[in-house]
Amino acid sequence: MNKSSFKYFYTLRVRYAEVDAQGIVFNAHYLTYFDCAITEYYREIKYDYYKEVKKTKKDFHVIKTILNYKKPILFDQKIDIGVRVSRLGNSSLNFELGIFKNNKKNLLAFGSVIQVYTDQLEKCATPLSKNFTSKIKKFEKIL
Repeated sequence: MNKSSFKYFYTLRVRYAEVDAQGIVFNAHYLTYFDCAITEYYREIKYDYYKEVKKTKKDFHVIKTILNYKKPILFDQKIDIGVRVSRLGNSSLNFELGIFKNNKKNLLAFGSVIQVYTDQLEKCATPLSKNFTSKIKKFEKIL
């Protein structure tokens, strides 16, 4: 996975509360980083996640995550989290994410998140909106 594979990055600095006694990011926080980056990706493509959930009563549910650790991420380190949509289905989408040293090409961790769009009233998968998919296709340059 190369940094050049991503068009969007979310940068953050590791906080003290996110590290273990050795000063290394505790493993569960990587998924929090992924979630924050995906939320910011939505903001980047001009998709108002919170407003849409309230309006449509439809929301995303994470059904699968994969996480690969390459090198430790340390307290106070700045990192760039790359986000891209690798697959856009009828009611689901796959995100690929990479965590890199800030302003460097060094890969620290990578993984994927699969989300399914769900009708919150009917409790079942529902098709992604055309407005949402068109925003992703335009941003990712998917035909």
